[in-house]
Parts: sequence; structure tokens; C-alpha cells
Amino acid sequence: MLHPAIAHFAVSLPIITFILGLAYIYKPSELMSKLSSRFMLVATLFMIAAYFSGKEDGGEAYIFLTSEGQELLKQHKDFALYLVIGMIIATVIKFFGCMKKLFIAEVAAIVLIAILSAGVIYQGSLGGEITYTHGANVKDHSDGIDCLKDPEFYLE
Repeated sequence: MLHPAIAHFAVSLPIITFILGLAYIYKPSELMSKLSSRFMLVATLFMIAAYFSGKEDGGEAYIFLTSEGQELLKQHKDFALYLVIGMIIATVIKFFGCMKKLFIAEVAAIVLIAILSAGVIYQGSLGGEITYTHGANVKDHSDGIDCLKDPEFYLE
């Protein structure tokens, strides 16, 4: 289970990237532009890794969840894909602005990362609910007992 470890980086790095972006806006310099761009690239790579590790770990946990937990897991997966796509777009814009020295493009990327950071925090709360409320990949939480109690389990 790599997802829990990777996901913590995928949550924290976009926020750090946003803070570095604000520092760049406050005092623009080539060094801050390059630093925030590189942090954004690393954050994007961790978000991609979190998405794929989550698909793997979520696939293992899915059958042991109640129907409510399964729906939440699907929502979590779909939202993660949107966040990854958005992060890739923001990173491309940021690197374009950094390479061409276009301040407005970099600011646009920082605005996008602000929105994505809020989405990442929400995504983290969904992941926490899946783990701590529904017991996804938590040893001895349910081990499938909860899905047996779910009336919809018998309808399939």
C-alpha cells in the first residue's frame, strides 16, 4: 500500500507550491520563478503517482466496502483524475511562463494552483472519510464484514 505515503506528499506539495508562487508574486525574480516551477513539477509527479497508487489500493479495498463506501471511493477516484489533469495544465502554463519570462502566465498558473490546492484539501478529506469511516485498507476494520451487512450486497 503505497497510496497513503504518496498521498501525503500529493496534498502538501501543491500547497507549498502555492506559497512559493505567492512569494514569487510578492517579489518576482528569476530564482523564485524557477524554484516555484520546479516545485510545481515535483507536486505534479507526486499527484500522478498518488492517482495510480490509489487506483491500485482502491481496487483492492473496493469489494470490502459498503455501497456507500464504494460510491465515495468512485467519487474520490474521479475527482483525483480531474485534479491531476488540472495540475498538469497548471504546470505546463507555469513552465511556459518561466521559460518565456511571462509574468502574467506564471500568475495564471499560481491562481490555478490555488484552486487546485483547495481541491486537494477536499480530496484529502474524502480519502480520510474512506479510510476512517469506511475502513478502506485498514486491517481488522471490517475485513468484508461491513459489506455483508449491507442489504445492497445481496441484491447483486
